[in-house]
Formats: sequence, C-alpha cells, structure tokens
Amino acid sequence: MANNSFHGSKHGQLSEATHEGEFSCSIQELRLLMELRGPEALAKIQECYRDTNGLCTRLRTSPVKGLDGNLEDINKRKEQFGKNIIPPKRPKTFLELVWEALQDVTLIILEVAAIISLGLSFYHPPEAKRQSEVVAGVEDESEADAGWIEGAAILLSVVCVVLVTAFNDWSKEKQFRSLQSRIEQEQKFSVVRGGQVIQINVSEIVVGDIAQVKYGDLLPADGILIQGNDLKIDESSLTGESDHVKKTVDKDPMMLSGTHVMEGSGKMVVTAVGVNSQTGIIFTLLGAGEEADAEEKTEKEKKKEKDKDEAKVEMQQLKEQESEKKKLPKKEKSVLQGKLTKLAVQIGKAGLFMSVLTVFILIIRFLIDVFGIQGVRFSKECLAIHVQLLVKFFIIGVTVLVVAVPEGLPLAVTISLAYSVKKMMKDNNLVRHLDACETMGNATAICSDKTGTLTMNRMTVVQTYIAECYYRKVPEPHLIPAKILDLLVVGIGVNCAYTTKIMTPEKEGGLPRQVGNKTECALLGFTLDLHRDYQTIRNEIPEEKLYKVYTFNSVRKSMSTVLKNPDGSYRIFSKGAAEILLRKCCKIMDSKGETKDLKPLDRDHIVRKVIEPMALEGLRTICLAYRDFPSTSGEPDWDNESHILSGLTCIAVVGIEDPVRPEVPEAIRKCQRAGITVRMVTGDNINTARAIAIKCGILQPGDDFVCLEGKEFNRRIRNELGEIEQERLDKIWPKLRVLARSSPTDKHTLVKGIIDSTVLEQSQVVAVTGDGTNDGPALKKADVGFAMGIAGTDVAKEASDIILTDDNFSSIVKAVMWGRNVYDSISKFLQFQLTVNVVAVIVAFTGACITQDSPLKAVQMLWVNLIMDTFASLALATEPPTEALLLRSPYGRKKPLISRTMMKNILGHAIYQLIVIFILLFIGEKIFDIDNGRDTPLHAPPTEHYTIVFNTFVLMQIFNELNARKIHGERNVFEGVLRNPIFCSIVLGTLTTQIIIVEFGGKPFSCVGLTIDHWLWCVFMGLGTLLWGQLVSSVPTSWLTFLKTAGHGTQREEIPEKELEKLNDMDAIDHAEIELRKGQVLWCRGLNRIQTQFSSLCFLWRELGSSAPGFPGSRADFMCVCCVQSSSNRFTQTFLPDVLILYPNELSCFRSLCEVIGKQFLVCKYSC
Repeated sequence: MANNSFHGSKHGQLSEATHEGEFSCSIQELRLLMELRGPEALAKIQECYRDTNGLCTRLRTSPVKGLDGNLEDINKRKEQFGKNIIPPKRPKTFLELVWEALQDVTLIILEVAAIISLGLSFYHPPEAKRQSEVVAGVEDESEADAGWIEGAAILLSVVCVVLVTAFNDWSKEKQFRSLQSRIEQEQKFSVVRGGQVIQINVSEIVVGDIAQVKYGDLLPADGILIQGNDLKIDESSLTGESDHVKKTVDKDPMMLSGTHVMEGSGKMVVTAVGVNSQTGIIFTLLGAGEEADAEEKTEKEKKKEKDKDEAKVEMQQLKEQESEKKKLPKKEKSVLQGKLTKLAVQIGKAGLFMSVLTVFILIIRFLIDVFGIQGVRFSKECLAIHVQLLVKFFIIGVTVLVVAVPEGLPLAVTISLAYSVKKMMKDNNLVRHLDACETMGNATAICSDKTGTLTMNRMTVVQTYIAECYYRKVPEPHLIPAKILDLLVVGIGVNCAYTTKIMTPEKEGGLPRQVGNKTECALLGFTLDLHRDYQTIRNEIPEEKLYKVYTFNSVRKSMSTVLKNPDGSYRIFSKGAAEILLRKCCKIMDSKGETKDLKPLDRDHIVRKVIEPMALEGLRTICLAYRDFPSTSGEPDWDNESHILSGLTCIAVVGIEDPVRPEVPEAIRKCQRAGITVRMVTGDNINTARAIAIKCGILQPGDDFVCLEGKEFNRRIRNELGEIEQERLDKIWPKLRVLARSSPTDKHTLVKGIIDSTVLEQSQVVAVTGDGTNDGPALKKADVGFAMGIAGTDVAKEASDIILTDDNFSSIVKAVMWGRNVYDSISKFLQFQLTVNVVAVIVAFTGACITQDSPLKAVQMLWVNLIMDTFASLALATEPPTEALLLRSPYGRKKPLISRTMMKNILGHAIYQLIVIFILLFIGEKIFDIDNGRDTPLHAPPTEHYTIVFNTFVLMQIFNELNARKIHGERNVFEGVLRNPIFCSIVLGTLTTQIIIVEFGGKPFSCVGLTIDHWLWCVFMGLGTLLWGQLVSSVPTSWLTFLKTAGHGTQREEIPEKELEKLNDMDAIDHAEIELRKGQVLWCRGLNRIQTQFSSLCFLWRELGSSAPGFPGSRADFMCVCCVQSSSNRFTQTFLPDVLILYPNELSCFRSLCEVIGKQFLVCKYSC
C-alpha cells in the first residue's frame, strides 16, 4: 500500500492509492500523527480527517458500535497495522547457558588443572620409571599409563556439573516465561465490538477498536479520544512531568500507551499497537535494533561496519544509559538475600582458607619427605613427576574449595521460589516479583483494605432514609412520592459509571451478576428493587449527552454528573459519603416530595439517628443529592467545584451492606496466632470500619487498641509545621488497628512509618493490600504489595508484588505460609550442606596432613558436590508447607538463618560422621581385614579401603538428608516425606547412582566393587545418622550456650552515595520507586529525551532543509530525534545538542550513516 503522508489526504478524503477492501490510513501516517501533541495534533486531525468521526471512517470503524468483530477483518487489521505484542527478548539457548555455567571460576581452575594432569600423564621422560619409583613408589608401568584416567574423569565430572546446572537454568527460564505469559493473559481491556462492551486480552486489541478507558487503567495502545468525562492521565512515564494531563476531545485528545488513567473515563479509537505504539517505539530503540543488527550482519559488512562504529557508540550510550537505569539497585536487598549473601561470603572465605592451607601442607610435606627425609636430589628427569604431584595437590585444594563454596545456595533459593510460585498460583497468588514470596515469610504486619478483601464485595442496599422516613429494609415504591422516586432513579442511572451494570445470572436461579463498581451496582440494584429500570434512563440520556462529570476520587469522596436541560438550565446529581455530602446540603426532600430547608439541627439529627446507626451495623452510608442551576444566571463556572458542590438538596441516604467473607475471621485468627498484626485501612466511616473490624476479629471486646480517622491520625503525627515526626508516629501505630476515612497518602504514611520505626526490638516487615490507582505509592513502599486481581486497577497491579486473583484475604495467609516455607527450605538445605562441608573439608585437610593425600578423590568430591548442591537443593527446596508453619512467630529481619538448634544439628552430625570416617580411615583395614589404602603410589589402582570410606561417607549424606528435613528439633524426620515425591525420587536416584559408581565406576571414580558384607556395614553406618539424630535432638539447645548462630540479617543496604547525588531532588528515596517496574521500564527517560528534542528537529529542517546530503524535503518524513550526550557534557551550553535523526523505517535497525553535518549532527540514512 502506498505510504500516505498527512499532506496527501486532506479533509477526510480517501487516499488515491486505495482500492476496495483497503484501509485509507497507513501505519506511517498514524505513527506520525501520534508523534504530535496538544493543539498541533488537534489541528492535524482537523486538517486531514475533519474530526475524530472522519478518522473512524478512514479506519472503517464506528465510534458507537466499534468493530463488528468479524474474524477476517480482525486478522486483516493485524496484518496491516500489526499485532499488539512487543516481541520479548530472545531467551538464552541451552548452549549459551552451558557457556555461562562454564564461567564459574572454581570449575575453570579445576578444568585447567585436569588438562595439565592429563597432559603430564602422557609425558614419559628418560629414566622416569626409576625416578618415579624413588619419588612415589610406582610399582607397575601399566598403572602409570593409566594416569590419564583421573584427569579425564575430572573433566567428565565437570561436564556433568555444567550440564546439570545449565539444564536447571533452562528449566527455570522456561518456568518463569510461563509465569510471565500467565501474567500477560491476566491483562484484559474493555472494547466495544458489535455494539457490545466486551473484555479481551490486551494482545487482541487492533487498530480501529473503540476502547473504553476508565480510572486506574494502563493504556495498552495509542489512540485518539472520541469521548471523555473528567479524564486525567499520568504521562510521567513518557514525559517525566508529574502533573496529570487533562484530556478532552477539543483540546488534547492524544492517548499514549504506557500512561495511566488517574481520573475519569472515556472512549478512544486505537490508532497504533505493538511496535508501532509509543511503547513499542522505545522498546525498539532500546534493544530490538541491536538484535536485528546482530542477526543480519554478514562477513562482507564487517569492514563497512568499522566506519559506523564511532556513530553507533553514540547511540549505544543511550541504550546503555537506559540499561543502567533499569538495573538500578534496590534500596535494600530482600531479607533472605541479605542473610544469604553474608553467609555465603563467610563460608567462601573459610573454604578458600582451608583449600589454600591444604595445598600448602601437601607441598611442604612433599618437600620435607622427598628432599629432606629421602634425600632425593632435584633433577630434570624427575621434573615431570614432581609437577604431576604438585598438580595433584592443586586439584585436591581446588576440590576442597569446590565442596566448601556454597554454589548451591542461589540454586536452592531459585528452585524453592520457582516451586513455591508455581504452587501459589493454585492458591490464588500470582507472584510478579520472586523475592516477595520469601519476604512474606517474615511479615509481621498486614495493612488490609476492607471492601472486597475482608468483605465479599457484593453490595446491596438494605436500609434507607427517604422522604423523612427511616426504613430498615427497602421500601415498596408506592411508599415513596413520585417526584422523589423519579429523581432517585434518574440520579442513580446517570450518576453511576455507564460501564457499571446489573447482568442476568450465569445460572438459572443464581444471583444477578454485578459488573463494575460494586457500590454503584448496589445503587443500580436499588432502582430495580423499586421496580424501575435504570437502563431506560440511560437509553434516553446516553453517555455522550452528559454535559460534565466529576468522577469519584479520594479527595472528593463523591461523584457528580451535570445534565443540560432543553431550556438551557442545568441539573447536577451527586452521590458520596453520607456525612460528607450531607454537610453540603442546605435542603432536603420531605414526605410530600417537596423541598424544605435543612437546618443544622436537622442535619445533626439525621447523622445521630440515621447515619451512625447504619454505620454501627457495618453498613456503608451513601447520600444522594441534586442541585438545579437556572438558565437566567448563565453558565456556572464548572471549575469552581466548591461552589458547584454546595447548596445541594438531599434526596435520600442509603445503607449498603457488604457481608464479611465467611473465611476471613479464621484467616485473621491464623495471622494473629502466627504473630502477624492485621490492620484495616479503609475510606469508610469509622463506625462502619469498627463494626466490620469486630466481625472480622481484628478488634476483640476489651482490647486496648485504637481506631482513628484520617484527619485525627494526621493531627497526632504532625508537628505545628505540618511535618510528620517519626517519634509521634511511633506512639500511634503499635496500638492502631483501624484507620478509617483515610486517603492513599495516609496509607503510605502509615506503611512508611511502620517500616522505618525502631521502637520495637524487631524491625517490622509490612505487607499491604490495594486496589486503587492512588494505592500505588503504598504498594511500592511496602515490603510486599498485594493488588486485587478482580477489583484492582492496572496501576495498582503494576505497583504490586503479588496479585490476589480472588481478592480474598485468606489467600494472603497462604502466601505467608508459602513464604515461611521458602525460608525453612533454605534453612534445611543449609543444615544439610554445611554438615557435608564441614566433614568433607576436615577429612580432606586431615588426609593431606597425615597421609599426604585426600581420602576423597577429586572425582568423588565432585560427585559429593553434585549431591549436596543440585540434588539436595531439589529435594529439600520442594517441601510442601504445612499448617504448623503458622504456629510460630515471624523470623524477622535480624533472625539468623542458622539457629542454635540448627548449629547443634550440624556439629552433632559432623562429629558422628568424622568419628566414623576417621575410624575407617585409620583402622578400617584391620576391621575389614583388607589391604591398607593409605600411602599408595601416585597411579596405584583403587583400593577397597578407600572405596569403603567413600561409600560410607556418601551413604551418611543420603540418610542425613532425612534429618535435614527438620530444623526445629522435631523427632519424627519421616513426617510428611511421602507427600514430597521429588524428595523420595532424588534420594532413591542418588542411592542407585552411588551403587553404580561403586560397583562399576572403576579407575575413573577410584572405586572397586564391594562385597555384600562391606555394603551392609556401609549401610549400617549410614543408618546410624538417623539414630544419632535422635540422640542429638534429645540434647536441649539451652545447655549448649557456647553455640553461636550464623547468617544474621544485615543492616538495610542504602543506595550508593553516587546514586543519592543523582537523585538529590527527591524528598524521599524509595527503592520501589527507583526500580522501574515492568510497564514503565521502556518509556521512562528515553522517550522523554526523544520527544523533548523534536523542536531541535524542526529547527534543523528549517535551517538546512533539502541542502543536507540525503536530507528529506518534508518534515513529515522524520520519525523521531534521539538526544545523545556529547563527551564534553555541555548539553545546556549549546542551542542544539548532538542528535541522531532517524527515518520512520529505521526504528528496528540502524543501517548506515551518511554525512556529518557541521560538528554536532549525524544524519542517519536507510540504505537497504
């Protein structure tokens, strides 16, 4: 299709290059349109399409009915304008993961040593046999010829370790992509198709769709507003401007993907999707171009590419800057990460010290024994043998390091989190950020919303005050004066969002379905109970005819809609919090349907006798009111809200019931039993909130706890200057249980105050629930933010860590259980691994000192390493949680990973294993009447003696895995073992592999086959660990006062000073606000730089025009401008910065540079 420009299609006429069945707008035309802003964009729409209706006609869609939903038409639009999908980053291949696994430093050292050992084994200098007999006592040349086997076996073991690691990474990557896919499937958006409002996946939106936007939405595509009600958009993710932008059809109709709807509602026609939207453009600039270049670059182009390098570096700087921002560290690591990092460093240092000491002692002993005691003189003929021995010592030292360094820790964490995340999906917890899973295990406080989380979010009007009568149930229509009834039905019909509806039940005999805001659903249901149909009113007054809408927000606490009457007068309907809106009423409808003055005494009487009794029963109280503006006084100043929303006439007050979820009281009891404080933070009346808190069990009769309203809360925590003081806050929050009539700012203040408080010995870990757009700051500030999957806005979901797919508080309790289980799984793994570490390192070190060799050979050590790292992490990190996890207090930030009980278990089992190993090592040959394996020659064949030592050692680890399942002193180590098939499979698989290695491993594994008697003794000593475990459990930990804990929490890691300097304009720095969440990463500062330099492009076009080499003749041929900082950083000192000008078809790949114009401009030209 021809590439249409704006200038080629004026006044809504079709492009001359079109034919039947084609659209008369091109991708380029629409993309260029979306680059414009404000009046400029509006002028272009009027110039080219007349108005938005003309644009809809060109896109072959209806602004009222939308697309017809025809599958052929939808597919054609996807083919013509693209799909609403931004291609994800290409996953790493298995070979790339193998290469990454090979980068491990210890494995590299081991590989080098094995290769040296392998090479030296084939080198036979003259008289080597005689010298080797002197040096090492080699008895048989054929045995010496087999020296290559050890080096080859080490290399083979390294390959196995690398392959297993790569496979684990690959499966983890696959699972996380599956999780990401699940998150994306959850993202739906409302569009009009065939005249019906339907919800479709964001990826199914196409150009020409009429999308309904509402408060809290994250716009999934670019579009042009065709109808809006009080619509305000947060475009800070694009422009960096914090002020909300008001969107209207006649002033600024440009709706951009990736921006947030902060207020209001409306409809837009979709004009750009996927890579052609503003979101996609920046994604392309920041990454896709690189991959396209990498794939298409050929050998022939390499020379040409050298000429481009200098310019590409400049573009690369932009990408790297964005990459760095995306990788900006959090203000603090998660609790578990901090503890593990510190512990891993400590263990690593100890392991490095022991490995170096082992090598040093082996070398010293060798020198003393050979050159001192035996008196052998150094000669060139002996050099190869000496080097081979030194390499052997080096390999022993490295294997000690391999065993000592806890490489399995990150794997155990990853496996445990991945396993938990997968299982948590079934418990209605969709985890967006992995560390949130384990952080929930440390939660000490939960700040929960009321509506929908603690309650069922199915609201119905059950009481009402109307026509000066207080009805305890919905009155019959004939009891209400006709005038009041008409006002009531019209007011509710037009002053509720048109997207809110009461639908027919899904099943016959079921309850009607409530779609949209549940408070509004209750009001609409109220009209149906009065035998009046609100839809009739809406058909008479469609949404497009509403003159003005003041949408609900946390400041107004009300919603108002203005209607213009045929005589030129206006009527405004309002609904909102009863005690707030009633204060703005000066009149009320009486029993005859007439208006009368509402005196202060009458108002107080209604509050005391109607509103407070309703609230005490846990009902949400809503006041319905109206006001007329006569045509004689002219059009009011609609921006003066305080004037508009005053002098109202009260129509009615209704009490709305939202029952407590039946499972919530028990869930809160579990939290309290688990040491977690539950606080309710709600926008409802304090009496309503207190009543619900009592029903839920948050408040108990006789409790010395506090319930506060937002105003009183702020009065108590702020000084005379209005500043929040932590000391004042510390006096309030420990006893605060209900915060009513609170704003999102109050919620953020409370959460921040609790987290920052040091008043309690244990630092608080806070979880928060939220569903509204303004809950974002509190959700980000919290250690774990829960968003509502059903009632939650897109903005709240983007700011959250976990999405509750059923909006149910009891699901949070399950998250706590899974979080604690992650913590325990890591502790179990540590208990097992450190026992192996201690025993293996001491055995290797002692063997080096006494026998000049390690009883456990390098290949055997690698097998042990595989058992304790990969297999143990799989076995112990996949334990399912139990209710017992909720019977103890949270670990807290400073609680050590390795408790004194665990330390007792580690040292206790290490003592048993060391006693058994040393008995076998030094007198085992006498016990079993076999040849002594100590002091064997360099390439001597394997011995039964050392095979028994190795076999017993491994079997003790296998049986000790059962002991490691219990870390709190429990005696029954078999409890629940059959509920974990992964554990059983790994233990059986490891045992089977060990049998194969011993019986058939031969020289590569330094093993010989054992007799049945030997096997029985090995199994008996392995089983002894279970009996010994019972003995260790019997020793009270309190007796062992000398034991120390390990893996303490670190202090909260602050942002580096350099980062603080960059961010010194921020009042408070919060890692969740600095870390760019998904949905904001793409378009942050990068697009801001691009768009703010558009004026530079215009200036360049005007100044240079077509005189520049390869320069286009029309400004419309440009796509965007990328600002790249010059090396001198004199950005503000020059009128124009360095810019890279790109043509529309260059966004996914930067091909070549043509001319350098002046010193500051690079013109990029597409050369394909």
